[in-house]
Amino acid sequence: MYVKLSVPERLKDLRTERKLKLEELAELTGLSKSALGSYETDDYKDISPFSIVTLAEYYGVSTDYLLGVSEMKNHPDTDLAGLHLSDDMLKLLASGKINNRLLCEIATHKDFQRLMVDTEICVDRIAAMRVHDMNAVLAEARKLVEERHNPGEDDLHMRTLELAQIDEIEYFSRVVHDDLDGIIRDIRESHIKDTTTADAVNPSDTVRQELEAAMSYEGSPQERQVRVFCKQLGIDYDQLSKEEFVTMINILKKSSLLKIPPNKRGKNKPKRK
Repeated sequence: MYVKLSVPERLKDLRTERKLKLEELAELTGLSKSALGSYETDDYKDISPFSIVTLAEYYGVSTDYLLGVSEMKNHPDTDLAGLHLSDDMLKLLASGKINNRLLCEIATHKDFQRLMVDTEICVDRIAAMRVHDMNAVLAEARKLVEERHNPGEDDLHMRTLELAQIDEIEYFSRVVHDDLDGIIRDIRESHIKDTTTADAVNPSDTVRQELEAAMSYEGSPQERQVRVFCKQLGIDYDQLSKEEFVTMINILKKSSLLKIPPNKRGKNKPKRK
């Protein structure tokens, strides 16, 4: 995902968020369609101050946000003291060491409040006493059954009482982990069409196609073997010199997994230009 949006990306995002076509935006703002279109291209050169002010007023954002000076759309004069951020947090946000935009997406996700609540329950041990009480009851029940009936270790009821006890940290860590997993999956899906997101490619399909092409090569058995071997190692077969090809053949002959027919009166000799 983008660490910082460019001016064209900001303008295009604001327009698409409102599901507007360029013609509609032109009619609403009084700016020409061609100008608006040029502002959203990567090779744009300049935006007039009048256009910046007009678009900022229409979208309800600050001009600093449109120009890429600030990441805040609507709160350019927010009092930092009111945010209760520590000095260490402000230092981290200003350091450039983390993706602040991604952090904002995580914090504004619809399930982030649930994540924070569950984390607070775990950190402050709000439910700890309930878990401890339940575990204590189960432990006493196991002790009582063992004293009166002396069942084996694999007794169904004894094992049930044992498994019913839970580890507080392990349980709540799992809950918090699930909350965060859901948030990350949603954000990951929302960025699947970003130009900086890697295409989803099945490597096994690519490898299979390359190996099939190598094995179907119309040449000597030695050449086919070398082509397959090169594909598996990511080596460009066509760039091998005659000496390298001969060396590769000699190496393959030592493998018990590969069968290269022996030469007969000069037949099947590697043909390299």
